[in-house]
Amino acid sequence: MLRMLRNYLFWTYERGSVHYDVMVTLILAFIFISPRVIDFKDKPATRMLPASGVLVKSDGRSSLIYQIDADTLPAEPDDKAMRRELKAAIAPISGGVNIDHYAPVRGANGAIVAYRVWVRR
Repeated sequence: MLRMLRNYLFWTYERGSVHYDVMVTLILAFIFISPRVIDFKDKPATRMLPASGVLVKSDGRSSLIYQIDADTLPAEPDDKAMRRELKAAIAPISGGVNIDHYAPVRGANGAIVAYRVWVRR
């Protein structure tokens, strides 16, 4: 009996034997049954990113271009307030960035549909 336990512990049984199959079955049972029995507290993090229409592109150099839907931004006529709102829309995606400049993107009817923002880190 002691020899059999030692052989199980050091995995000395040959492949295809009954003892080998018992060890593999025990391992698979542990893998598939233990998460239901043991609480590993490994729940996914509930981090909600804002559902915004932000498109990120590279300009081919060292900066990025973000295109932000105008619907997600409040109507801000002031340049300083608009930069603050654009930066707030970009921050959840890329963290702290500096806005070089921005330009409105107009639709077929001439209304502003998005803003294109050039940023650098």
